[in-house]
Amino acid sequence: MAPLTKTLEIRTSPHILSGYSVDTIMFNVVLALIPTTAFAVYAFGLAGLLTLVTATLSCVLTEHLICRFVRRSSTLADWSVTITGLLYGLTLPPGLPLWMVAVGGFIGVALGKWLFGGLGGNPFNPALVGRAVLQAAFPVAMTSWISGFTPGRFSSLPSSTLTPPFTEPVYDAVTGATPLALWKFDRVLTGTGDLALGMIGGSTGETGSLLILLGGLYLVARNMMNWRIPVAILGTVAAFSGILYTLDSQAYASPLFMLFSGGLMLGAVFMATDMVGSPMTSLGCVLYGALIGVLVVVIRVWGGMPEGVMYAILLGNAIVPHIDGMIQPTVYGTSGREKRE
Repeated sequence: MAPLTKTLEIRTSPHILSGYSVDTIMFNVVLALIPTTAFAVYAFGLAGLLTLVTATLSCVLTEHLICRFVRRSSTLADWSVTITGLLYGLTLPPGLPLWMVAVGGFIGVALGKWLFGGLGGNPFNPALVGRAVLQAAFPVAMTSWISGFTPGRFSSLPSSTLTPPFTEPVYDAVTGATPLALWKFDRVLTGTGDLALGMIGGSTGETGSLLILLGGLYLVARNMMNWRIPVAILGTVAAFSGILYTLDSQAYASPLFMLFSGGLMLGAVFMATDMVGSPMTSLGCVLYGALIGVLVVVIRVWGGMPEGVMYAILLGNAIVPHIDGMIQPTVYGTSGREKRE
């Protein structure tokens, strides 16, 4: 009998692989974010560019230093921390002092990611963890907005950008409220066209709703994003705000305004869909998205702050383990009624 020339490998499921490695998926997410990032730089000039560069570099440097400290191989090549840096920068006001940007980047990666074991172990989106800490520590700076599309945005910087560490920033006269703040506190609505095309002020990632959607469609077409999550979030926001608008169009904003204002598009497409912090089942993803959508509208309408996307996603991340525990797929060969140990 001829000797065996192949080794029989016995492995656990799943036995069908998608063919996409972690670094391939992450690199494609970076590609999907490039149009939004480029438009943010175009809208806010040097202030937006330095904010995004500082956010990304602070996250990348923190990741590298932690890898060396814990004596692990560098994980920079998988592109995950680059995504964290870009998303974190897109959530920030473009006139935020750069030292605050760097502090938030360090906190997001060190506490939001590595405290839980690194990539694959973090229950919360690291970019939002960094922003949430900045929101609590520097509320005035995080709610001071510079206007976009100013004539000298590529030749000068806002005075607040280069504020020395631990000193109070001084803001230029050219500032403006976000569309959500104008609606919530002054009942002034911004046109849907300006919202969709990004002709507004706000964080660097609030200005490219259509480009964000195009990036999401690209990832869905590549089968690198679960489309159920953004559809559930946006659908719930549209339905809930539509009901309120029908009841009283003077007191509540229209569904289109709710969809295209603030950081909803960025959060729904690129942050809530984080594979680590989202549910594993299709039904779980729908419930998770619906929960986030309800929280966004509740905070925007009845909360003390004009925006609620960040808190809604972080709360959704916290509930994901419970959703996964309650909604489990049926084991092959069973009726689904059997109790699992």
